[in-house]
Amino acid sequence: MTNELSRPFLIDRVADGTRVQVEADAGERAAVAARMGLPAIAQLSCGYVLREGMRGVVLARGMLRARVTYGCVVSLEPFEAEIEENFAVRFVPEGQESEELELDAEDEIPYRGAVIDLGEATAEQLALALDPFPRKPAAALPAHVRDVTGPFAALARLKGGQA
Repeated sequence: MTNELSRPFLIDRVADGTRVQVEADAGERAAVAARMGLPAIAQLSCGYVLREGMRGVVLARGMLRARVTYGCVVSLEPFEAEIEENFAVRFVPEGQESEELELDAEDEIPYRGAVIDLGEATAEQLALALDPFPRKPAAALPAHVRDVTGPFAALARLKGGQA
């Protein structure tokens, strides 16, 4: 596990409704941006509400906020985008993870000892929230690229009766 953004939190400090705020500083944002393959992250924060679960489980609800710089997949130009996402995760003692994979189940983050890392959880949630194909608003392929010819274009012409 990398620790570009580490915020250890003792699980014995968790009570119902414990609130914790994670705010990344400039160095942490730069390190997380490098890890995520982003040109920059101008802002990254996450507010957590924690509750105790059974058998050492910590239930967490979070609100992630970020302002990231993407590289456009069409024009390759950098552009900024805002990310706001609510999520829920379960911190589970290592070895007690669920064996069943359910699509609707909350993500589980295993932890060892008596400490959960809310910073790493923030970085992981950012990774999940990133657009895998970021496109700058109004970005369009140049005309010479849109008029691609090749084997599939030739097949399309044959199918359409254009030989």
